[in-house]
Amino acid sequence: MKYVKNALIVGGGIAGCASAIALAQAGAKVTILEKQQEWRFQSSGIFIYHNGLAALGSLGVLPEIMASGFAITDGRNIYMDQHGEPIVDTFYPSCHPGVAPIVGIRRAELHRILAGRLRALSVDIRLGTTALHIDQDGVDHVSIDFSDGSSGQYDLVVGADGIRSEIRRMVAGTLEPVYTGLGVWRSVHRRPKDLTAKIMMMGTGKRLGIMPISDEQLYLFGTVAEPAGQWYGREDWPRLMKARFAKFGGPARQFLDTLCAESEVLYTAVEEVAAPLPWHRGRIIMIGDAAHASTPFMGQGGAMALEDAVLLAKMLLQDDRVEETLRNFGEVRYPLCKFVQDTSRKVGEAGAQEDETVLNLRNETMRRTAQRQVDDFYARMDALRGQLPLVECS
Repeated sequence: MKYVKNALIVGGGIAGCASAIALAQAGAKVTILEKQQEWRFQSSGIFIYHNGLAALGSLGVLPEIMASGFAITDGRNIYMDQHGEPIVDTFYPSCHPGVAPIVGIRRAELHRILAGRLRALSVDIRLGTTALHIDQDGVDHVSIDFSDGSSGQYDLVVGADGIRSEIRRMVAGTLEPVYTGLGVWRSVHRRPKDLTAKIMMMGTGKRLGIMPISDEQLYLFGTVAEPAGQWYGREDWPRLMKARFAKFGGPARQFLDTLCAESEVLYTAVEEVAAPLPWHRGRIIMIGDAAHASTPFMGQGGAMALEDAVLLAKMLLQDDRVEETLRNFGEVRYPLCKFVQDTSRKVGEAGAQEDETVLNLRNETMRRTAQRQVDDFYARMDALRGQLPLVECS
């Protein structure tokens, strides 16, 4: 990587860690800037589909991910109504030999594994530090003044600082996240040994999913309409989640019944960011949620961030024209990320339907078309990738 010898990654989440690993593997000296004083991560679950797992393979961490998480080797997803009556089973694909179609894992465990890889690559991690001033005062470097009083010059700055990105303001101006009208409730539970598939329960205006995340644990993730600007105290989350999904029975009932003050519950409002091109300015670029935060209904947010990180490093390794490469990166990623965002939003809006006639028709339509829709979604993603540099497992 001739012209990116010294890179700064702003943000230490999935996108930031992955970008730091990918650039370090390509030969750059990398620093991660993370505003948290201690590296803490929300500890609910995440599921990663085959494309994200392939990217993790490129980062050299897939074996640890597979060992720590829970792989659904046949990709089975069981759809039920809110009472637990079956609707249809679908199966997620995997286009990569040796890679499971889907793996569930605790978010904190994913970050632990990524952090271990960062240490192995001697990435400099600066916690409790922010960028006070960023100045592109030269054609081939960016100058940074840090909150700890130090400063530095970098050949590349990657904004991986999430949905409320400060880097985005530098690149795209004032562009705030847009609330979707939906909230996501998550809780962690002990996994019964016979629960080995992903389950999606389709309710009236609500959805509730169940996903194994290790040999011992699983997590629930439910979506429901929530008022804009509503704040809920953390101490109320278990009670509120239990109330939100009180009408759900079937396999979810045993977990909902156990929710109490000691339960591990997380609530987040669902927001989107759809930054227009360009995603860069000079030698500063934004990736992941900073550029294209999506609703969670297709489960592709983390995978898109991982793909961003791997592809950016590959493109920079193949082309010495840094700013042109950053422009090309945005142009090739934008159509795919927009497709995922648009599809995910439509799925979320369909799940918020409360008309009984519409719901009955939905269930019947799912029986006939659900697998085809899954296959078409991943085929379209592959087509939009086109001739991009391959993401391969190591």
